[in-house]
Amino acid sequence: MSNSPINLLPSDLAYVPFVSVDNMMRNVRAIGVETFMRGIAEYIEQDFLRWESFDKKPRIPAHAPQGVIELMPTSDGKTFGFKYVNGHPGNTRDGLQTVTGFGVLSNLTTGYPVLFTEMTILTALRTAANSALAAKYLAPKGSTTMAIIGNGAQSDFQCLAFKDMLGITDIRAYDIDSAASLRLARNLANSGLNVTICKTPEDAIEGAQIITTVTADKKSATILTDNMVGTGVHINAVGGDCPGKTELHRDILLRSDIFVEFPDQTHIEGEFQQLDRDHPVTELWQVYAGKAEGRTSQDQITLFDSVGFAIEDFAALRYVRDLLPRTGHFEKLDLLADPDDPRDLYGMVLRSAANGDNQAA
Repeated sequence: MSNSPINLLPSDLAYVPFVSVDNMMRNVRAIGVETFMRGIAEYIEQDFLRWESFDKKPRIPAHAPQGVIELMPTSDGKTFGFKYVNGHPGNTRDGLQTVTGFGVLSNLTTGYPVLFTEMTILTALRTAANSALAAKYLAPKGSTTMAIIGNGAQSDFQCLAFKDMLGITDIRAYDIDSAASLRLARNLANSGLNVTICKTPEDAIEGAQIITTVTADKKSATILTDNMVGTGVHINAVGGDCPGKTELHRDILLRSDIFVEFPDQTHIEGEFQQLDRDHPVTELWQVYAGKAEGRTSQDQITLFDSVGFAIEDFAALRYVRDLLPRTGHFEKLDLLADPDDPRDLYGMVLRSAANGDNQAA
């Protein structure tokens, strides 16, 4: 009997394309951050236009006093995708990210994953792309100025997406931590945007046609009061994304036409949780499909109550999957067991042990 080592190298079936944080940054740099977000927005719109083909449910949360961990699954009947994501606002005090995530895209027929990727950076890109996509349908035409209240990790992406997709030229930035606003201004110094750091939210809103709120505290807050918001603006409310966390005074909602992703989820987590379940809202997919109207008048207040929905992450995962053959920025991860006989998984383990003994000898 031969004592030569058994060849246990994985077959191609064992490998799954894996995009690490480093490779995600390489992919973004390869095509440019604004182009990347525009591409995600196009995929989101494509998937919203086939909304009725998706399995839809509110995300699955596990809450703790410090934050939340959530799973966001969906399927279009051919492909399954999910994102793992957390939200822990206090993390920054310890030098940690508020939001981290990873995601998987799988073939629903075989159950085999076809993509495994980081989604901390990808979620930031997806969120901004989704905001700008909604604003294309809801914001006043010719908008040039956006107020952004909350200048944390998401704010840079929001500003760049609105610049690229709506033509925003001026940013009026406010944060309770002035260092956050200074960081935002530094990062956008060569972006072509004019950034003004404001001392109060009221100052930031002055002259803005679009108001983006993207704060992190996990509690009900009043970032905008009713008397701060005039007619004819679009509000992009991004920060209210879990039960008990809101940013807008209820009276603003009563004066606004509210647009949501998935009402069953938004009523649990968004600004919509302040209102009765039967309060009228419009689903964005209906606007994109031409089944409902977006902005209809110059004086209208439109409000996108953004909480993030699984179909948007599904679209972002599809975009990355389709991008990888062009950029090549991924690794082949040995993730799936692939025995010679699919029924003999234990035999694969035994042969591996024998191979290890032979190599040790």
